[in-house]
Amino acid sequence: MKLAAIVGGSAFTTATVLTGCDAAPTSARAESYWRTLFNGHDLEGWTVSADAAPHWSVDEGVLVFDGVGGDLWTTASFENFELLVSWRWIGPSQGTVERPLIDVDGSYRLDDSGERMTVPVEERDSGIYLRGSSKSQVNIWAWPAGSGEVYGYRTDASMPAETRAAATPLQRGDRPVGAWNDFRISLVGEILNVHLNGQHVIMDCPLPGVAAAGPIGLQAHGSAIEFRDLAIRPIGPKTRRYPAPGHGR
Repeated sequence: MKLAAIVGGSAFTTATVLTGCDAAPTSARAESYWRTLFNGHDLEGWTVSADAAPHWSVDEGVLVFDGVGGDLWTTASFENFELLVSWRWIGPSQGTVERPLIDVDGSYRLDDSGERMTVPVEERDSGIYLRGSSKSQVNIWAWPAGSGEVYGYRTDASMPAETRAAATPLQRGDRPVGAWNDFRISLVGEILNVHLNGQHVIMDCPLPGVAAAGPIGLQAHGSAIEFRDLAIRPIGPKTRRYPAPGHGR
């Protein structure tokens, strides 16, 4: 996709937010609001630790993680933003694991004896860290609830019931293993929204205490995965929702 590169690793802030007063955009104008996080050639713009370097690579415009080693973090920090990420699982799973069923209020579903209900899944795990924190992570995984869950908030008993429920996906939007999936993630103030493959899976989830700004991270959690079409733009409450050029092929 044709996206302008981040200049000098600068962070985007609400000072550059585009308001709803703008005229209707042409496709060229809409495209210019987006900035790439991954240039398709190398890891410029990313902090690559010694334990991550051998395990993240670029292959024909795709960012490839082999399932071993550490996380990747952007060198830039971001405040209020809309983020696009395409991803797909590759390689074998981590094996068959029993994973819990989760009800719409964020609680674990229990059987008649009060035990957690589980189903076997082929274990795969990764995620997108927001504003520099693993707590504010949008999960990518094989759990029955589906990707998009904010595990760090759903499982925190100190969080309000509203947050724990909203951090649970409204539906499972994942495509089959090996297919590309498309995230559209927005975080404005403390309010998170996540769309997965066109489905609104996390809606207006409040994240109390989330950092005001921070880098974006790609989680290493034992599963091989590929990423492409990573792009970001600054947004605010009145920002127009411009289409992202070329997102999802």
